[in-house]
Amino acid sequence: MSGKGNTGSQHAWGDRVRALRNTPPVLKMMWTAGRSVVVWGLALRVAQPLLTLGIGYVAAAIIQAVSLAIEGRSLMQHFWWLVGAEIGLALLNGILNRGMDYTDQILADRYTNYVSVRVMEQAARLDLTTYEDPNYYDRLERARVQATDRLAMIQMMGRLFQQTILTLIWSGVLIYYSPLMIVPLIIGVLPSFVGETHFAFLGYEKNFNQTPRKRIMDYLRQVGGSKESAKELKLFNLSGYLTERFRGLARGIYDENVELANKKLVWGGLLSLISTIGYYGAYVYAIYLAIHGRYPSLKAFVFVTQAIQQASSNFQQAFSTASGIADQALFLTDLIEFFAIKPTVQNKPNALPAPRPVQRGFEFRNVSFAYPGTERKVLKNFNFTIEPGQRIALIGENGQGKTTVVKLITRLYDPSEGEILLDGVDLREYSIEDLHREMGVIFQDFMRYEMTVRENIGVGRVDVPHAEEEIQMAAQKSLAADVVARLSGGYDQMLGRRFVSGVDLSGGEWQRIALARAYLRDAQLLILDEPTAALDAKSELEVFERFAELTAGKMALLISHRFSTVRMADRIVVLADGRLVEEGDHQQLMALGGRYAEMFEMQAASYR
Repeated sequence: MSGKGNTGSQHAWGDRVRALRNTPPVLKMMWTAGRSVVVWGLALRVAQPLLTLGIGYVAAAIIQAVSLAIEGRSLMQHFWWLVGAEIGLALLNGILNRGMDYTDQILADRYTNYVSVRVMEQAARLDLTTYEDPNYYDRLERARVQATDRLAMIQMMGRLFQQTILTLIWSGVLIYYSPLMIVPLIIGVLPSFVGETHFAFLGYEKNFNQTPRKRIMDYLRQVGGSKESAKELKLFNLSGYLTERFRGLARGIYDENVELANKKLVWGGLLSLISTIGYYGAYVYAIYLAIHGRYPSLKAFVFVTQAIQQASSNFQQAFSTASGIADQALFLTDLIEFFAIKPTVQNKPNALPAPRPVQRGFEFRNVSFAYPGTERKVLKNFNFTIEPGQRIALIGENGQGKTTVVKLITRLYDPSEGEILLDGVDLREYSIEDLHREMGVIFQDFMRYEMTVRENIGVGRVDVPHAEEEIQMAAQKSLAADVVARLSGGYDQMLGRRFVSGVDLSGGEWQRIALARAYLRDAQLLILDEPTAALDAKSELEVFERFAELTAGKMALLISHRFSTVRMADRIVVLADGRLVEEGDHQQLMALGGRYAEMFEMQAASYR
């Protein structure tokens, strides 16, 4: 083998050994998910091997008694009691096996639920920086899969515990009669174990490399069969194109799977022959000892042959199960690493509560910001204030930093340079969760929750229960009450087409539902980041007039490309190239004749 091959092999074995570090965290999660189930499962797995030993011993005694009877001797006095005992032990063994299957299933369900919840909680805990990394999505996808697909590892751990006990018990029987009989069994099993472990690593490496392609396939499946894409699929004849792309990726993955399966078939078969030779080596040696009178009775010989069969079988099963656990542990690397990711935007120890009420407002001081992984600064030395009772509009061409201001003021990101103050205190000193309770935000790409109308509005603030009157009042404020009045189920109507009896809404109707969420929060800062893009000009004006009325005495920040709506703001802030270039009310900015006036005239001309 070349030096390069040796290095690769050593690296692979190193990865396998390191992967076993994942086992203790999994055991801890199992214990947390179901302590009592784990205890019962272990107890059953200790009892079952002892029961198997008893069955083997009684069976050997019965064979000896029958052999003597065939030779013309009388049956031993308690012969039928032995038969009854074997039957009773076999029945009890069946019950124990059923019990182990039951505890495995219960523990698997508890473990799956526990890990799935932890994945959801961890995903929610991470900040937007993480979500904008494609590598994170690969890791998240593997973590989600591992949360449910690693159930086999739970059962494998239980089986390995049981097989280890069985192996020790039957190996002890062989060693008692002749220590040499255990040697060929061990020699025969080791090559098979090494082979299985090697192919387990190759399987993990294959799946790891296939994850990005599988994500693309999932996306193609979604695009190729979704309601949102149906129109363009037909009009642009995209079905064949997407299908061919999917077929090409699937074919490549299939070929890789078959290639590995063929190698495993050939080498696994050859290595299993060595295991078989080891078993029969011990068996022939046992016969040799019997011929030379080394056993006191036929019962002893039968018991030894049973021990060879059981020890060999459990040796192989234990090594195979251990290899399987190593395989599963390799896959769990991503899950464990996913849980170890720390958000970059997080609370400081003893974080301050948000001020109630806000006295001085927010202030951006020389704030610069570049998104992670990029060098381009979206904001450059940006200075800006918003005080209680002010309604401020942010305008500018796309990509000038308007939405970035919203993300920074809500602390979805922290500035790259400079600071953002709330009542004179750096925003990073406050509790993030407490800050968010005082903010109501609706983005242009707001969520359309496929839940009831009541739940869609209620998610605006889930930390407190809401009376029906509060839900209805929020709907009235956002003008969603008219939408609800047309639904047969009212506030109990299921929205979306995912579930039975669901009703889909138009873009504008969904936006009014989303606005109701913001009003439900009764926050000190309300932000509308182009949420009314799907509304016609008249409907948007109606929404913003209501918005202006309902935000009296609060801080309000709105982003819109329609100047007919932003002109009602107390102050208009114009951004260009990441900087504040103009600010003032509509009349002041028009008199200035600068960028705002130019954009206003361009838009007004399109309506003439």
